Amino acid sequence: MKDYSLNKRKYIIGGFITLLVLIYVVRLFNLQVADDRYKQNAMSNAFLRRVIYPARGLMYDRNGRLLVFNQPAYDVMLIPKDIGKDFDTLALCETLGLTIDDFHQKWAEMKDPRRNPGYSSYTPQKLISHLSQEDYGRLQEKLYMFPGFFVQKRTVRQYSSPAAANILGNIREVSAKDVEKDDYYRAGDYTGDLGIEKSYETVLRGQKGVEILMKDAHGRIKGRYENGIHDEAPISGQNLTLSIDMDLQEYGERLMAGKIGAIVAIEPKTGEVLCLVTSPNYDPSLLVGKQRGRNYAELVRNPYKPLYDRAIQGAYPPGSTFKPTQGLIFLQEGVVTTSTVYPCYRGYVNGLRVGCHAHGSPIPLKPALGTSCNAYFCWGFKNMIDKRGSTPSKQFEKWKNYIVEMGYGYKLGIDLPSESRGFIPNSEFYSSSFRGANWSGNSIISVSIGQGEVLATPLQIANLCATIANRGWFYTPHVVKSIQGGALDSIYTARRAPHIKREYYNDVAEGMRMAVLGGTCRGANLPGIEVAGKTGTAQNPHGKDHSAFMGFAPYNDPKIAVAVYVENAGFGAAYGVPIGSLIMEKYLNGEISEGRKHVEERMLNSNTIVSSGVKKH
Repeated sequence: MKDYSLNKRKYIIGGFITLLVLIYVVRLFNLQVADDRYKQNAMSNAFLRRVIYPARGLMYDRNGRLLVFNQPAYDVMLIPKDIGKDFDTLALCETLGLTIDDFHQKWAEMKDPRRNPGYSSYTPQKLISHLSQEDYGRLQEKLYMFPGFFVQKRTVRQYSSPAAANILGNIREVSAKDVEKDDYYRAGDYTGDLGIEKSYETVLRGQKGVEILMKDAHGRIKGRYENGIHDEAPISGQNLTLSIDMDLQEYGERLMAGKIGAIVAIEPKTGEVLCLVTSPNYDPSLLVGKQRGRNYAELVRNPYKPLYDRAIQGAYPPGSTFKPTQGLIFLQEGVVTTSTVYPCYRGYVNGLRVGCHAHGSPIPLKPALGTSCNAYFCWGFKNMIDKRGSTPSKQFEKWKNYIVEMGYGYKLGIDLPSESRGFIPNSEFYSSSFRGANWSGNSIISVSIGQGEVLATPLQIANLCATIANRGWFYTPHVVKSIQGGALDSIYTARRAPHIKREYYNDVAEGMRMAVLGGTCRGANLPGIEVAGKTGTAQNPHGKDHSAFMGFAPYNDPKIAVAVYVENAGFGAAYGVPIGSLIMEKYLNGEISEGRKHVEERMLNSNTIVSSGVKKH
């Protein structure tokens, strides 16, 4: 009779053996193929794969002046497994000028998985960064005493000028998040932080190389493996030519010394940024070397916020520099013609009052721009928003869309990190603000003169000026002119044009020219240069008003468009106009004429920080 229980046992035992074989095969596969830890450990006993860091790309200004270059730096590296049991900690500390406590702290940080998630006792780890030349020399002489230690050569940044820190940026040691996001990095590497260094990191950093060195049984380096035929040479980062004119940048920073604000100058025909000044600023060399952390902390604590790039991050009420946008929209929408006049009884009076200074009345568009008449733009805005046959909500959305096309309300897309979008409200914002109640042009009339809820960056104001200078188009502003062996992103080579007729830009430009010839911008009337401009005095509920200006020159062949914004400096003509005119004159003529030296001297020596309300420490 057949024994079925015996057959069952046979299958069970066979299945168990098969399972054991499968587990064994899978484990072998993991050990030999999938998991390379043991292979790495075995390799590390005989070989050292030493990373060769590439030279970071250089930066030049538009005239070929070298701005950012490299200098050698040395890091102390070690392979924990190769350190002998009788390692003389005290001798190493004396060689490097460290205390025993400092050494143990650095060792703990190196092994901390939060700080160094890639730690392995078999792979090179960084102990100390930025050795001085003296420390490097002493260590090289005694390195034979410290098995498992070696010196890793890399480069750090050096600057030819103390200016333009907000544009150039700096480099810092990578964080755990950086390593996690990009497998190019390993703990101890450096990456761009702020400015161009950050936005063009993948272009500037290059490609790492590697050299394979043989080690003896005691972990001592015996030479290159097979004469280096397996080594990989590093590839240097690509050089950048910036659109910045460094002489103009330095001049702008001197003019803004003692002031809080920004200057932005653009070449209208290309969108290339000629200078991008934020004030107060700082020397970029402060963020290089061993003192980087301490200096960075001091900059963060500084009450004047020098790390805050007001040129692209500062969101301000544009004030009367916003009026040209209103004139363009009114003309395009048929709200006014160049001959349409509105009354001004020392301001807009229509159930409420918006004040204005003395000038002729009634007044048409071009003289209204020249004299910066508030009433004219209030009446035009009211008549557009309260158009019969439509609703304020629909009309305001139409208005807003024009404003957005002109570069407001959203990031322009400059090739620098942390750009602000400013703020342009939409109709839903007001419907919510008024809690569903009816609202009209009168309800939000301050928007028409660049006040109320409207906020803009100095970059956006300068871009509007460049658009008017071009009579109706612009390129996205950018600070990199060219990339060695590469091309700019297409966003910087494609024209952008609001849906407004060119003839209306001509009309607005004429009004801005009138402002310089006999209106609020008379201080920008340069000898031998036809300038068009617009002042702005932005009301500030927290203190003294802000002084603003935008202008371009020459009138018929624009080479520069500039915006100036000085916080707590009063009327636009007080600081915005003279600083803007000096920037234009300096760029176009290379020097300031004798008849205007007194203006230059006054701006260089004036101080408006005292009106900012920021306490000095």
